[in-house]
Amino acid sequence: MSEPTIRTVDIGRIELCVAESGAGGRPLLLVHGFTGAKEDFVEHLPALADAGWHVVAPDLRGHGASEAPGEESDYDFDVLAGDLLALATALGWPRFALLGHSMGGMVVQVAAVADPDRLLALVLMDTCSGPVVFDRELALGAAALVRHHGMAALAPLVASLPDGNPLDTAASRHVRQTRLSPLGGDDPASSWAAFGDAKLLAASPVMFAAMVPVMLDAEERLASLRHLEVPTLVVVGEQDATFFEASHALATTIPGARLEVIAGAGHNPQHEAPEAWRQVVLGFLAETVAPAG
Repeated sequence: MSEPTIRTVDIGRIELCVAESGAGGRPLLLVHGFTGAKEDFVEHLPALADAGWHVVAPDLRGHGASEAPGEESDYDFDVLAGDLLALATALGWPRFALLGHSMGGMVVQVAAVADPDRLLALVLMDTCSGPVVFDRELALGAAALVRHHGMAALAPLVASLPDGNPLDTAASRHVRQTRLSPLGGDDPASSWAAFGDAKLLAASPVMFAAMVPVMLDAEERLASLRHLEVPTLVVVGEQDATFFEASHALATTIPGARLEVIAGAGHNPQHEAPEAWRQVVLGFLAETVAPAG
């Protein structure tokens, strides 16, 4: 398996950094979550390419190595969804399959409703259809902290939470003890710590401050998704308490949607149960999207 290519794509409104494998295959876009990056999927790109996919994982605006506009008004679900559709156009994809994780899943829902005819298939992974359920005072406090002191100020706040990270699970703790992150290294714990720190510190504080209230105050999308006619898979880790019920709601609302619960996984099944996650996603896509050529 060859290593993915990293390049910058001018989408006309901004430049996005992407990881890419399998040019010429069926088009597939993988979209990370809040303060994530393309590296959340990069270790899977070669296998997806070998399965016949032209797979691209972008850094969303304000994340990773992509451009980060300096005004909070430059960030919301509609803007991010527009970036994805513009990226597909820049890649020469009239139609494509689309996977979104967590906040990325919220963004791809908006893109799917805006332009469903462009989608061959949709995968919604550990996400929700409306406001994110989280401690509002704490989240807005974190946004204010980052707005004034930058992303580096966030780590001590997270460490001070009495119940830890609400997305932390037995599955995430197990993977941090047993396997290396996509960054590699010698020790699993330090490898995953470095992986998380790298993504967090690469995120724009302007983006962070803007997107926290966007997620907290999001409009419920179930009414719009009820009419979506795109083959859809909803994936959730069995331990992801934050998004488990919301995933069920998505699967029961979107016409013909399939729900797959990944055993032994939490909020990041692509890391915590990578083989099972890839098998579920590739199985669904193989059933719904014809081979290239």
